[in-house]
Amino acid sequence: MTRFFADRIEAGRELAQALKRRWPELAAPDRPSAPVVLGLPRGGIVVAAEVAGALKAPLDALIVRKISYPIQPEMAIGAIGPNGKTFLQPYIDTLDLTEGMIERAAARARAEWDERNRVLRAGKPAPDVKGRVVVVVDDGIATGATAMAALHWLRESGARRLIMAVPVGPEQAAEAFAGVTDELLCLLSPQDFYAVGQVYRDFSQVDDAAVLELLRGR
Repeated sequence: MTRFFADRIEAGRELAQALKRRWPELAAPDRPSAPVVLGLPRGGIVVAAEVAGALKAPLDALIVRKISYPIQPEMAIGAIGPNGKTFLQPYIDTLDLTEGMIERAAARARAEWDERNRVLRAGKPAPDVKGRVVVVVDDGIATGATAMAALHWLRESGARRLIMAVPVGPEQAAEAFAGVTDELLCLLSPQDFYAVGQVYRDFSQVDDAAVLELLRGR
């Protein structure tokens, strides 16, 4: 029987407690410095806000945008990373896509990335993570494309330790993320997993105003 979270807030609270149990040093009073908690907008920011509060850590947004499969828009074939670079899924060569189709899909995603960056970060550069412990939070992993793009950028930017933390994801997530992140915490991996929203009773869309309020500390 599949467990359910009431909403992203409850999922964030459970995720925060799981992080503290597994890695108590993240919230230790004598830690040298607090980890940086980065949420992936928009839904991931709601979850990340609960994590940041519990760890007494700074919260920021990491702007990543999915590149949609033209025939099936909900499926990701890649993502635009926090630095604006394109990340494509390894399996893209198995799809019936021309180079032009991929370029057009990436251009649409880049335009959306530019808009999200303008609205949510006011055009500010991505967070400075060099030498820091970074906890990347989303409301779940589906294809993993956006999270992969974020993690690759964080590694290239000098993060000392990367922890990917999500309430739900597929059973093969650990294998897929091996070598990309140092640690992966996924609370639920239903055998019949088909979508992130299946474990939330309330999976309402999160708007920009709600994200900005959380980033400003409510």
